[in-house]
Amino acid sequence: MRNTTGEGIRVLAVGEILWDIFDGTEILGGASLNFSANIQRLGGAATLITGVGADDRGYRAIDAMKLLGLSTKAVQIVPGEATGIALVESTPSGETTFHIPRPVAFDRIDTSTSSISAETLRLIEWIYFGTLLQTEPALEDFIAELIYTQPNVRCFYDLNLRTGHWNYALVQRLSHRCHVMKLNLDEAKILSGLAHPSSQTFDLTSFCQQWTSEYDIDTMCVTLGAEGCLIYSSGSVDTHSGFSIEVHDTVGAGDAFAAAFLHGYHSKWLTEDIARFANAAGALVASRPGATPEWTYGDCNHIAQQ
Repeated sequence: MRNTTGEGIRVLAVGEILWDIFDGTEILGGASLNFSANIQRLGGAATLITGVGADDRGYRAIDAMKLLGLSTKAVQIVPGEATGIALVESTPSGETTFHIPRPVAFDRIDTSTSSISAETLRLIEWIYFGTLLQTEPALEDFIAELIYTQPNVRCFYDLNLRTGHWNYALVQRLSHRCHVMKLNLDEAKILSGLAHPSSQTFDLTSFCQQWTSEYDIDTMCVTLGAEGCLIYSSGSVDTHSGFSIEVHDTVGAGDAFAAAFLHGYHSKWLTEDIARFANAAGALVASRPGATPEWTYGDCNHIAQQ
């Protein structure tokens, strides 16, 4: 395992920023925000394109981003729209559910690529996107144009399906646009069922092989909860065990995993090292309260070396 962050990755993330509300307590979150914060913790530089309202939650979100070390230069204040929220609940089985009212400020951002500085576009190495934001057609078109105008920049798609905020045709289109795709086991089963409705069986390796071939994806990573993850790349399948930890809550754990995975992948680490580091980051965040708890590269490395 590496003991230094090395040269940081430069990522342009496009997505949601919102307040996760647990039993009346508000904690800043949103997959894109969480991912960006973790890229910063790993020594990288993330620019997040998103929107907040001209309201108390919006101004608090901007202040919180600054405390996380994130640039706010691409955060748009959208008059007349509220800052996003997610009502978070845990099921008896420990799964987390989200209710996200829409439309909100992040759905109404300026969708002209001229809103992004030339300097930002010149420096980025990866574009990160998810599914939720792109249920708005104008925002899907915006990100597609952004990808088209940056042919040398690679794309990381973190599926993050939220009930009522995705559809199969959208996922198919977004899969065509990415180089690396990350999803969890339940999401893989859902997509497999939609792709092969007559099939009565599910095989994860077969699904990865078929999906990456169909959509020309270089690498697919499937998180397996406490069991770790499976990485499929160029016909090679690697499964890596997770780490035993006491879970506080799982909100943000997948986003930390995604950031750590991309950090190692971009740095051309061995697959085993990428998986151990990403599993460690996910476990670390799951062991602490909130979606973006304080942690260091050393904390993550300590778990990864167990």
